[in-house]
Amino acid sequence: MPIDYSLYLVTGRNLLPEGTTYIKSLEESLRGGVTVVQVREKDVDTLEFLEIARQSKALCDKYQVPLIINDRLDIALAVNADGVHLGQTDMPVHIARSLLPPNTVIGVSCNNLEHVQQAIRDCVDYIGIGPVWPTSTKELTNPVIGVRGVGSLLAALDGTTVKAVAIGGIRSDNLLRTLHGSMSPSGHKLDGIAVVSEIVASREPHAISRTLRETYTAWDACIAGQKAKPSTAYTTENVKAGVANLMSIIRKTNPLIHQITNVVVTNQSANATLALGASPIMATAPQEMEDLSRVLGALLINFGTVTDKEGMMLAGKYANRERKPVVFDPVGVGATQFRRKTAAQLLNTWQASVIKGNAGELGALAESQEVQAKGVDSVGSGFADPANFVKDLAKRERCVVALTGKTDWVSDGATVVKLDNGHELLGDITGSGCMVGTCIATFCAAAWTQANTESSAGMLVRGDMLLGAIGGILALTIAAEAATYRSDVRGSGTFLPALIDELYNLKPETVLEKAKIQVIS
Repeated sequence: MPIDYSLYLVTGRNLLPEGTTYIKSLEESLRGGVTVVQVREKDVDTLEFLEIARQSKALCDKYQVPLIINDRLDIALAVNADGVHLGQTDMPVHIARSLLPPNTVIGVSCNNLEHVQQAIRDCVDYIGIGPVWPTSTKELTNPVIGVRGVGSLLAALDGTTVKAVAIGGIRSDNLLRTLHGSMSPSGHKLDGIAVVSEIVASREPHAISRTLRETYTAWDACIAGQKAKPSTAYTTENVKAGVANLMSIIRKTNPLIHQITNVVVTNQSANATLALGASPIMATAPQEMEDLSRVLGALLINFGTVTDKEGMMLAGKYANRERKPVVFDPVGVGATQFRRKTAAQLLNTWQASVIKGNAGELGALAESQEVQAKGVDSVGSGFADPANFVKDLAKRERCVVALTGKTDWVSDGATVVKLDNGHELLGDITGSGCMVGTCIATFCAAAWTQANTESSAGMLVRGDMLLGAIGGILALTIAAEAATYRSDVRGSGTFLPALIDELYNLKPETVLEKAKIQVIS
């Protein structure tokens, strides 16, 4: 009989709250929706382990939930468990299989691609990938993979029947981010999540189990629905119309755009936000981030000057929790090892809705050698195939990617849109790229507002983020073109205030008339 790995509980009696018994906690967890139970007892003698396993088996049978025993084949055989889970230093799979009854489930812990490949050769039933997040539940003997590291391991399972659960530090407040961000570029998803302390240490194991199960089920249904229905058919005309509509929504709703940005561009980014009809807040204190996440329309994180790392980490985390758009502008990410490391930490902590950057920046994120960076600028002619580059990076990062330059390219991993507005004077003022990030965040806030809340269950963010990214780029580039036609613009010094004026005066009908858009795929 197939096993439902959706909510895989790993026990840990040392984590139980004072006054809570193991059996009571386990039964409440089963009632809440746990679908698999693994009994893990590392520091007890055989007789005590056997008794705990017997009690656990009786409860699991009552709720028709499979019981897995960690490591100990003798205990598994003694209680007629449904399976065993083996670590990398435990008994080899082929020996375990020779000792166990036919059809006994065998799972293996995996931390890297070599582990996964060996598990496939051993014909295991499932793998546990982790640790995904830092955890204090057990002493870690392997490095933290990070959410973005799970996808490549899942991709190795393509074409096999091996199931996969993620483990390590998974909680209700990072579950959707874990599920969304861990999918492979090929679309291979997790079959479940393994949880320890979030359930075992809770005084309300029934409630937290129910929340985790419902979240996973909603996300799984969302993914299935996306695969079943045809993707949005973007055309030049409906993209233009969609952007024009988002402009009207911004003017009507005045969304709050929280921007953690670099000191060079704070003033002009705030003015660009106001000119579009939104409201800027440039808060950086970590203590403010949770409260702000509840009221913001979108979050922009720009690390041109990386001085607010803690605030950036918390802002993105809380925005994900509230399912709000997060726009990431990794300014100069390829310039130093510190910036590359910081970008990886941020992207493993929260899920970006849009990543915007120039060729050098996105090339550094993609670990591509095709385009080099000089500080915050790109060097050379750019990517030979920018359309496929943005499409592939969007699939890998599970978000919309906007590649800015003389020609702008935007993709959600399925559709690629080419944009040809703008003017060379944008390259002659400081922070024009940062202002693009501001505009994208503003339009993403409108897309979030426009989306139907009833269809957002299981989604990390609702709304058409591709359209939001396109809208933000078009707003700034079309305004730039209009600014250059003005008689009072005589160079870069007079161009910047004129640009703000033209953003302020930009009309939806101007976008419909002036936008140079080509839908590639």
